Amino acid sequence: MYTDNTDNKLIIFLNSAGVAIAYAMLGISLWLSTDVPLATKGYWGMAVLLLTLSLINVVKYRFDHRSSEDRIRKIEDARNEKLLEDALMDAKQDI
Repeated sequence: MYTDNTDNKLIIFLNSAGVAIAYAMLGISLWLSTDVPLATKGYWGMAVLLLTLSLINVVKYRFDHRSSEDRIRKIEDARNEKLLEDALMDAKQDI
């Protein structure tokens, strides 16, 4: 369990570093680009930020949906196990 947590932290760190580097590179390219008007640079910057927010929301909703499915599956497994135990207890009492 400990290694999974460490692996997750490493993956999150690498992804965060990648996003930070991508933003820095975008910022540098927009800053150094003299052929593009400032208004266009602003629209590009807003588009990238809004796309990032949308992607975060998509990932969050997919994660929530997956955890909900896992929770439902665990409840169904526990219910099925309880039904099997009850059936076995009834079978023992009948004998």
